Amino acid sequence: MGPWLREIHLLTNGAMAPFDAFLLHRSLKTLALRMDRHSENAMAVAHFLEQHPKVERVYYPGLASHPDHQLAKKQMKGFSGMVSFELKGGLDTGIKLVESTKVIVLAVSLGGVESLIEHPASMTHCDHHVSPEVKKASGITDGLIRLSVGIENIEDLIADLKQ
Repeated sequence: MGPWLREIHLLTNGAMAPFDAFLLHRSLKTLALRMDRHSENAMAVAHFLEQHPKVERVYYPGLASHPDHQLAKKQMKGFSGMVSFELKGGLDTGIKLVESTKVIVLAVSLGGVESLIEHPASMTHCDHHVSPEVKKASGITDGLIRLSVGIENIEDLIADLKQ
């Protein structure tokens, strides 16, 4: 162990607090069920978005249209709850979408069991934080939306995205 890692270990302790351990243990019992629901819901949302006239492109490895779909099928049991998509109309359209959802929460996080939505161009990667050149090189466009799909009722999630 390197000196800096040893120092961090000594300062932060290597053991969890009992209540944190209890919460972790309790949560692990339902992890498989929650991940299955995340993946199922994300697949349904990705299919919905792929057919939506205001959506330019959907990035989800579970879709046959994804360039790495075959590789994902070999490597993954499910395809996760993370979906990204490009809206037609750019910055204003992206802002309007993320500010209009009611079930899906506007937040920069991977979340827990709830669905979260983010518009990188106006939030985490806005021009005063990230240069246009870096955004372009990173694939961050004005219409990009990131969605962490939760375990809510799928009809509620799709209805929220339709409005």
